[in-house]
Amino acid sequence: MYVPPQFQELDPERIRAMIEAAPLACIVAQTEDGLIANHIPVLMAPDGALIGHVAAANEMHRLIPDGGDVLATFRGVDAYVSPGFYPSKPEHHRHVPTWNYEVVHVHGTIRFQRDEHAKRAAVALLTRHHERRLNGAEAWRMADAPADYMAQMLAGIIAFRIAVTRTVAKAKLSQNRAARDYLGTIDGLRRSGHAAMADAMAARLPPGA
Repeated sequence: MYVPPQFQELDPERIRAMIEAAPLACIVAQTEDGLIANHIPVLMAPDGALIGHVAAANEMHRLIPDGGDVLATFRGVDAYVSPGFYPSKPEHHRHVPTWNYEVVHVHGTIRFQRDEHAKRAAVALLTRHHERRLNGAEAWRMADAPADYMAQMLAGIIAFRIAVTRTVAKAKLSQNRAARDYLGTIDGLRRSGHAAMADAMAARLPPGA
């Protein structure tokens, strides 16, 4: 990924937050059948590994060998930026449209886990994380489902774990613009319905700005 220095994201906490905010990873791998890509929700474990599972019918776990290289991409907020957002535009008109976005590329090696313990653990981690965030005390639990039904569902999946070898993160958020044009972009994004991108940019402003 092309990452100019001003757009490179190095803060581990911001990178983790970007992944948590966009957990549907696109996992890409080169196989004997060519490039494959699958869109799979994952969770970052405390040790930094990515945890997830795929349907047993998905050829991914047969095409990628254990220990094979994969690339997981996470796309965060993005928005079109109009030259009209810049207060300096009427002065010289030396602006063109662009696109702001956040993205994380995680390189690693994948291992598939076919035992029931690993599959239960993967499902439990993912559902507990998302259910608690969505439903709080009313969160769905695996124990809510009949045991025979849960066993049937687990039989139809394959768990996996991606050991991370390299992470590249990019936050292209108008950092190359003058302060007044940066603030103008935040305002323009809010007015055009892109509050999430405006918030991401505003979060990087120094206190009192």
